[in-house]
Amino acid sequence: DGNIDDVVLGYDDCSGYLRDTCFLGSVVGRNANRIKGARFALNGRDIVLSPNEGRNNLHSGPNIYNHRMWQVEQVTESSITLYQLSPDGDQGYPGNAHIRVTYTLTENSIRISYEAVSDRDTVFNMTNHSYFNLAGHDKPEKAMEQVLQLNALRFTPADALSIPTGELREVAGTPMDFRTAKVVARDIGEDYDALVLQKGYDHNFEVAGNPCAILQDVSSGRTMEVYTDRPGLQFYSGNYLDKVGKGGTHYPWRGAVCLETQFFPDAVNKPQWQQPFVKARQVSRSVTEYKFKW
Repeated sequence: DGNIDDVVLGYDDCSGYLRDTCFLGSVVGRNANRIKGARFALNGRDIVLSPNEGRNNLHSGPNIYNHRMWQVEQVTESSITLYQLSPDGDQGYPGNAHIRVTYTLTENSIRISYEAVSDRDTVFNMTNHSYFNLAGHDKPEKAMEQVLQLNALRFTPADALSIPTGELREVAGTPMDFRTAKVVARDIGEDYDALVLQKGYDHNFEVAGNPCAILQDVSSGRTMEVYTDRPGLQFYSGNYLDKVGKGGTHYPWRGAVCLETQFFPDAVNKPQWQQPFVKARQVSRSVTEYKFKW
């Protein structure tokens, strides 16, 4: 079928992923996105993480999950389950955590299932950080021409360090409004505080139903729908992307987009938002699905 192409950015071998700093194709945990001051309170105790983006913590690094060797626990004709034990104190988080991520292929979708349980109260807020360019991974000049629809009425404005302020702002009347599908690049250069501070789109949207996002490459007709059971979706327009990937392809600034399903950034420090805290021995489960049409 001439309409099939490789639409996800990546590398030719493991060494590329081990050197990667942009989270291409990554599973991210225990907590995706940013935590202000790299710390939060849990059960009256101050949990201290490592600052790895200024004074804040991003994607729970350093020693990030996508630089670790996971065990292959189970393989079927259509799925693979990966496992790791994240020990008590790993990255600063409490509890010995048993974490499983299952990737399941169907005829037209990939489903990512997260399952985790800890022997102490802790945080689980995992995501997938794939970069998508439905025109083809090797056509970065077309990435911002993709058409995006977001099923979201509100988003979480952030400060200059990308930490949400705590406000939930209506998208109506702003360049953040993707309720009606539009070309990603259409409003990205607007003189609007959220876009100026983040140098483009790098914002969490409050999901209002599924599919929470629909991405399309008009020229090929390829479409991807995103489904999630999480309250938020981080839309990132690749504002800091600059890597050489598969087949020597240069992935430049804004050469793809990410649609990361998750709890809101810094939710651990914002009690008014849905929380990623999980009780000891309580199993945390979440599913994200990407459905394709071509």
